[in-house]
Amino acid sequence: MGIIKIPWTRFLLIYLLLLFVLFVMKKCRINKAKTLIIASFRMTVQLIIVGFILTYVINANNNLFVIIYILIMATFSTLKVFKGNNLSDKFKVIIGLSILFSGILVECFYVGFVIRKPIFDAQYAIPISGMLFGNTMTAVNLGVNYLNENLKLNKNKITTLINLGVKADTALIPIVNQSVEMAILPNLNSMIAMGIISLPGMMTGQILSGVSPNTAIIYQISVMIAICASVNIASFLSLYLGYKSLINNREQINFEL
Repeated sequence: MGIIKIPWTRFLLIYLLLLFVLFVMKKCRINKAKTLIIASFRMTVQLIIVGFILTYVINANNNLFVIIYILIMATFSTLKVFKGNNLSDKFKVIIGLSILFSGILVECFYVGFVIRKPIFDAQYAIPISGMLFGNTMTAVNLGVNYLNENLKLNKNKITTLINLGVKADTALIPIVNQSVEMAILPNLNSMIAMGIISLPGMMTGQILSGVSPNTAIIYQISVMIAICASVNIASFLSLYLGYKSLINNREQINFEL
């Protein structure tokens, strides 16, 4: 049995749940009602537009359209990391290429070798890439934020170590390692909780559409491992290559990313 289609009239009922959110905000004196309304409206409009675009792209199943769509997802993911972080141009290039490389590498491996479909098959490449870039964006953003904050907090300590003869690489690497750990930790925690505390969206969606739970489980496990790989590759490359751009030829460190 396929998924039950929800008519627009009943779909609109879901927005009534936002009244509970507004009640909690008012009770707790959280002045974010306007933000909630705007966010809900934007999400609805954006997803409806994306729905029309995806319908066309998937039906056309044109490699060029799929590649363009993937590049757009990678670009917006990268720009989201840049937002709120004052990064050098070199660091930005490293982050952008790391996110793009990790996403495409894992997507090609997953679709081409695990699913055994053409690597830019629209039905698989777009949703898989979306999950990869979305999670990678969050991870890299966390790692960069942690690196930025801890460079500032430990500026005097690092400067003292360098003045005592410690190489800049040696002084920075503990913070870089911690930054990578902070980047990948949420994904690892999500994997630990998966199946016991939470049922992931992809698996739930497949079960709702009538797919066998066993098939949905296999897809979900493989996707979670793919996400884990993409997150780790992007975080490692962004931070390990990025921090080197902070050190000049005279072993001086630019504490502003």
